[in-house]
Amino acid sequence: MEKKTLSPRKIISIAGKLHYNESNQAWSNIKFKKELVDEFPQLKDKRSSFSYEMKFFRDLVDLEKTMNEIKKKKGDVLPLLMFFYQDGKD
Repeated sequence: MEKKTLSPRKIISIAGKLHYNESNQAWSNIKFKKELVDEFPQLKDKRSSFSYEMKFFRDLVDLEKTMNEIKKKKGDVLPLLMFFYQDGKD
C-alpha cells in the first residue's frame, strides 16, 4: 500500500514535552497535543495505521539539498521541523 502524506491546514507552532519510557530506557515518548491532532484529523481514525519518517541533517548544506529536491517535486507537502531542547534543571 502506498503511503499518503498528511498535511496541515494552517501554520502551527506547538511546544511539548518528551516523556521517558521505562521499558525502552529512553526519552522516546512524544504526546501529540490537541492542536496538532486538530490539524491532522486523519489521526483521529483509530482503525487506520500511521507511520513516520524522521531525517536528521548534520549541516545546512545537506538540509538545503533536500529542500531543493522538495521544491523540484511540486505539490509535495513540506516537512515538519522538530527541535529538541534540554530544559533547565529545577
